[in-house]
This record gives sequence, C-alpha cells and structure tokens, in this order.
Amino acid sequence: QVSLVESGGGLVQPGGSLSLSCAASGRPIKNFIVGWFRQAPGKKREFVAFIAQSGTFTYYADDVNGRFTVSREATKNMAYLRMSGLRPEDTARYFCAAADRNGAGSQEETYNYWGRGTQVTVSS
Repeated sequence: QVSLVESGGGLVQPGGSLSLSCAASGRPIKNFIVGWFRQAPGKKREFVAFIAQSGTFTYYADDVNGRFTVSREATKNMAYLRMSGLRPEDTARYFCAAADRNGAGSQEETYNYWGRGTQVTVSS
C-alpha cells in the first residue's frame, strides 16, 4: 500500500509561481508512474502532467505545457510539480497519483494510488 500526501498549495497572484510536493510512504515509488491531476469547483478532474518510471520522460496537458514542470526525487520518495506563470484558470485542487502498473499516464484509470489533494488559488 502506498500513501501520498500533497503539500505546497496556497494563494498566489496571477503570474506567480508555486511548487507542489508529493510525499510517498509505504513503498518506494521510483518504479511508479507519477501523475498530477486537478479539479476545479464544478468541473471534472483533469490531467495536468506525468513523469514516467524512468524519470526521464514527462508529458503535459496543453494548457500547462511550458509553464509547469514535473519531477521526482527517488532517494526521498518524492515528486514535485513546479508551476509558473499561474493564471486564475489554474485555480483548482491538485492531486498527486501513482501507478505501479503500465498504462497511459494521462488517464486517471492508470493510477491506483491517490493523495487527498492540495488547494491552489490564483487570484489578485
């Protein structure tokens, strides 16, 4: 069993930056796919980014590509989402997810472990 805990959310002004962390416990996640998803009020949860088991392949949703960076640190059993150029439409609850099985990293169904999320609010 793997537990994931996100942190780093908060209130930031448009154009600002924020770094989210995902701390894993229970098992090493170095061979897991790690993804980030978000859910805005009244909307479905959507894919943001993922990093493959190798740690060298990453993939982003179109609207965050170039602004967000996903990374992982195997020695600390951590994953991160660095966000810059934040916009009001980035406001959402952000979730970390991990998968110990193969699948499409952009699909929720791939992931069998989820955190409870951290709130990001972009507002002036």
